[in-house]
Amino acid sequence: MERRLTAILAADVVGYSRLMGEDEVGTLERLKSCRRELVDPAIKEFHGRIIKLMGDGALVEFASVVDAVQCAAMIQRRMADRNNGTADARQIRFRIGVNLGDVIVEENDIYGDGVNIAARLESMAEPGGVCISGTAFDHALHKVDVGFASLGEQRLKNIADPVRAYRLLLDPAASGKITAAPHRPGSRVMILASVAALAFAVLASFFAWQKFSMPSRPSVAVLPFANLGGDPGQDYFADGITEDLITDLTKLSGLDVIARNSVFAYKNKPAALADVARDLGVRYVVEGSVRRTGEQIRLNAQLIDTATGDNLWANRFDRGMAGVFAVQEEMSGEIAKALGMQPSAAESERMARPPTENLEAYDFYLRAEQTARTGRRDGLREALALYDKAEELDPAFAEAFAADASMTVYIWRESFNDIMQSAPARKRAYEKASRALQLDPDLSSPYAILGIMQVVDRRYEEAIASVERAVALGPGDAETQIALGYVQLFAGNHAEAAVAVETALRLDPNLSPINRQIAGLVFLIQGSNEKAIEALERTRNDAPSVGDFTVTLGAAYARAGRLQDARAAVAEGLGAMSTPGFDSLSAYRVNGAQYRNPQDLALIIDALQQAGLPEWPFGFTGDERNRLKGEEIASLVLGHTLQGQLEPGLQQAFLQIGSDGKAAFRSTTRLVTETVRVDGDLLCELSENMFGRPDCGPVYKRRDDGGGGYSFVNSSKVFHFAVIQ
Repeated sequence: MERRLTAILAADVVGYSRLMGEDEVGTLERLKSCRRELVDPAIKEFHGRIIKLMGDGALVEFASVVDAVQCAAMIQRRMADRNNGTADARQIRFRIGVNLGDVIVEENDIYGDGVNIAARLESMAEPGGVCISGTAFDHALHKVDVGFASLGEQRLKNIADPVRAYRLLLDPAASGKITAAPHRPGSRVMILASVAALAFAVLASFFAWQKFSMPSRPSVAVLPFANLGGDPGQDYFADGITEDLITDLTKLSGLDVIARNSVFAYKNKPAALADVARDLGVRYVVEGSVRRTGEQIRLNAQLIDTATGDNLWANRFDRGMAGVFAVQEEMSGEIAKALGMQPSAAESERMARPPTENLEAYDFYLRAEQTARTGRRDGLREALALYDKAEELDPAFAEAFAADASMTVYIWRESFNDIMQSAPARKRAYEKASRALQLDPDLSSPYAILGIMQVVDRRYEEAIASVERAVALGPGDAETQIALGYVQLFAGNHAEAAVAVETALRLDPNLSPINRQIAGLVFLIQGSNEKAIEALERTRNDAPSVGDFTVTLGAAYARAGRLQDARAAVAEGLGAMSTPGFDSLSAYRVNGAQYRNPQDLALIIDALQQAGLPEWPFGFTGDERNRLKGEEIASLVLGHTLQGQLEPGLQQAFLQIGSDGKAAFRSTTRLVTETVRVDGDLLCELSENMFGRPDCGPVYKRRDDGGGGYSFVNSSKVFHFAVIQ
């Protein structure tokens, strides 16, 4: 008895009992004809091998899961053509299910959940259709000329865990598309009828199996290279070697490479390779060391098969610093060869292309990358300056411009106005990403950055095109997959967003907190509350000082009906915030205005409201009896200067407003030019900050200061003021 990973195809004849009851002889002849002229040739074309025939079934092995899906699609398409011109009552139509799973092999038979799942999926398929599992989808995506409609997670009879399911879109016009689709389960489990070649018994079930000795795509983790130079100040260089190798290997379309965040969790933490393989879900591990002495480097690396413990490749490189890029190219090429990979001409060219010829620029770039990843505000500021130096030394350094754009779009997206105001951050990110693409059109990250900015600007189709281009260039890059999930989330394509974040989690099980929050939001809006909670609890635990993450967790708890936990999470998140961010419902409304479907934002607002998030920053509440009407607000502020104090800490601030609404807001930390207008009974500020969206709120007359003061509140401020002129 042995176990193996196998692909299974199950199918049935729709209305088989009726067909046999109405015309047993004719139905049998038509089924035999289908087997002889359609099913058997399809199995042969896709290298299938029939293992066993029986009165009510058959077992067939294929060389790959892609072959199984292609075989299923071909059978259904040819059957549709075959049925043209045949009366509905006489048509033979199949349902087909495909799964990739673990099975038990005993003599010439196969058992296990892998088989059972295929049978359950078959019962969900529409007449003439194909339903496949998520494991089959993951391998067949972009490799078969069909589209896919997500059916979400399904509870299948006698299967413990939910199973992701997809319906094949067989229309050639739908090839490559991934859409959401309603699930309409079949009424009963039925099996493909066929006829044994040497027997006249009707075959009531047809199973197509695929033989796998291992996953069709090899997977590898590059562990952080050890710095053996004795100088901790050279850690950035060893880290850079590791990251460049990861980047090079992700350019191979047939290889899954675990992302930086996950592998760097093992830095300076010795771990058994078997544990690394299990935790990261990989077969192969690369480990190595770097010793840099002056202008000389020594680099050792080895590739290990964790299943056998075999050392598949090892090499030592002794070079001067001028040869560092040649070493990296040679190392990635040798690893690819050892893995049995054959890079395409384009992939080889991209791997061979050095990031820069200027070693000093490269050094500044590596320092910037290390500093940026600390996440500290001062680290982000320092990184901006280091990127500037790298770009100044080599104006053709595409990867430096791309990394600069990536960090800047993060500053912009998170509204870190103390580092860089929104408008200049937006401008810088666009310019740096565009410059990177001018220099190297094959870089994936600039397309991902542009997609994020385009979706915030509500340019949905452009955004989708950008991130799809990013994924095409870097299919094994977790960051591009997260960008795809982010864009599809706001564009309202929930199924596609879920596929992208699931792929990102597979490529990077240790996603950064900001990216894991995106995954949590996708699961939350999709209705997968438990998965959302799991992702957001991990986010909260990894970054407990970032209150935004914990507040979002509160929304997930509320959606799951855990209101006590929801209120505790929101209170904890608010306690961690020191400046206005996502500390109020009003902030979520302004920052969430890019949701294409208003109901998506409404779902989050409703959950946060249940969790106790206040309407305004710092828990401000006003007495509605003292709230000013629109004409009162206009008379009070237009053409006047307002002086007062900001919450929290009551720092001094001024808002000078012309009679035309042109205004300037000034505090000890901010200077913003803007336009002020009255909209209904709300006072609105519009500037290049807040993504160029109006930020509106009420004005209240204060009764606790002698009668001369007012309070203005919106998503970004609580301003207690008096009119001074």
